[in-house]
Amino acid sequence: MPADGLLPEPLSRYFAADRAADAARLAACFEPDGRVLDEARTHTGPAAVQAWMQAAKARYQHVAQPLRWTREGQVVTVVARVSGHFSGSPLELAHVFELRDGLIRSLEIHP
Repeated sequence: MPADGLLPEPLSRYFAADRAADAARLAACFEPDGRVLDEARTHTGPAAVQAWMQAAKARYQHVAQPLRWTREGQVVTVVARVSGHFSGSPLELAHVFELRDGLIRSLEIHP
């Protein structure tokens, strides 16, 4: 994590949209062909990313709080505490983002 501790801009916007449960704003953080891999399913494109977040919020009523992060080139791994209505809450999950041109190209979420 850099000395200032600040997440790269697209990730700050992503986690702010997550906290606000704003699926449209969250989807806007992604490239037009951006994708999310979560729970062994891939969601590609803004409509699919938005639908994924809406469904996840409805099901789990979760929020992700970034704890720490590392960066290697365009890949940023954020470990976040995810709490909500699911077994084992809260959990620490890795959010592995690939960035390009100020947007999220891909996101993979896993334990």
